[in-house]
Amino acid sequence: MKILVTGGAGFIASHVAELFIAQGHQVGILDNFSTGKRENIPQDAQFFEADITNREQVARVMSEFKPEVINHHAAHIQVGYSVQNPQFDATSNILGLLNIMEEARLNGVKKVMMASTGGAMYGDQPTPFHEGMKEQPLSPYGVSKRAGELYLHYYYSQYQIPYVVLRYSNVYGPRQNPHGESGIVSIFAEKMLAGEQPIINGPGTNTRDYVHVRDVAQANLLALNHDSIGIFNIGTKTEVTANEVFHLLNDAMGTHFEEIHGPARPGEQVTSSLDYSLATRTLSWKPTISFSEGIQDLVKSLR
Repeated sequence: MKILVTGGAGFIASHVAELFIAQGHQVGILDNFSTGKRENIPQDAQFFEADITNREQVARVMSEFKPEVINHHAAHIQVGYSVQNPQFDATSNILGLLNIMEEARLNGVKKVMMASTGGAMYGDQPTPFHEGMKEQPLSPYGVSKRAGELYLHYYYSQYQIPYVVLRYSNVYGPRQNPHGESGIVSIFAEKMLAGEQPIINGPGTNTRDYVHVRDVAQANLLALNHDSIGIFNIGTKTEVTANEVFHLLNDAMGTHFEEIHGPARPGEQVTSSLDYSLATRTLSWKPTISFSEGIQDLVKSLR
């Protein structure tokens, strides 16, 4: 099968592309290197340097590669910056998706898969979040991702393009970019590796649900091979505090940093975790890598 992976030079999508190739699929990668890295591109993938916000560039890639499936990961993902500049966020995450979908419609694409957010989708509702909850995004990033989900449903209703949305919790693992690609795991790990003191924002009791990137890639493979249409949470249902992240990394690195706290980030979500039971029932997916195992894996890759 010919699969175009947008954002495929990035952290998550490069792992997804590798798994697709390992399963015998022909993979094309579209990326503009705004956050992705050339060294992340799998050797056997066909690469197209292009920007999803440029319709002509998207059309060129679609015409040349002629994908059957689009796996859409290219996006702006910095929540804080989306608050400061919602227009930029919407240009990438909404208008960029519309360029993809219009070309998908014109080129007879048979399926579209999109990476969405679980942590920023449900707001301050009780955890674990499940897909039946009302979407209450509290940032322009969450709003833009919800808009993307609704547009996928529109293109399915209007043009019969099947779609799958995977709402990720906090993804971590090898190749994660600590400079803006989410998450204290990569930020703390890089600082410890460099011998710099990590600072925990606030009391460190806020919790997140961390899912390993290899489990996320497996979710994409299962969704590719399944006929279901709709939205699925991809997480672990397990909540881990910032303090626990710090101590697990400190132990795994063999470092001896003190637990030092700084000011809390204003407006930061207190807790987040995803109920993944729908993905288990429908796609036969469940997380297989515990957080402690994943931390050991990450530290090994960094060294």
